[in-house]
Amino acid sequence: QVQLVESGGGLVQPGGSLRLSCAASGLIFSVYNMGWYRQAPGDERELVAHITTIGFTDYADSVKGRFTISRDNTKKTVYLEMNSLKPEDTAVYFCYGESTLTPNRDYWGQGTQVTVSS
Repeated sequence: QVQLVESGGGLVQPGGSLRLSCAASGLIFSVYNMGWYRQAPGDERELVAHITTIGFTDYADSVKGRFTISRDNTKKTVYLEMNSLKPEDTAVYFCYGESTLTPNRDYWGQGTQVTVSS
């Protein structure tokens, strides 16, 4: 059974930092492109950051220069380092994985809440 389990969310003050982790199990992690999405109340889910199997990264304009996505294939984990957090970063953050070998094989985590507030 495939599982993506996020952790690291919480309440942080504006300007603060958080590090999200997503631990994968039940899949060959190294062949999956991974990403972080977020969804705020009333908004659509949006892509925050993406990392390919060989480490190429891409970011939403709103987080460029503040967020960093990385992966550790030996730990089957993808990370999202978030710095200089703003209230508008408040959302549920979801981990996402898509297979590069099997079309339309993708998985989602259950989400972790990030709240940026003073």
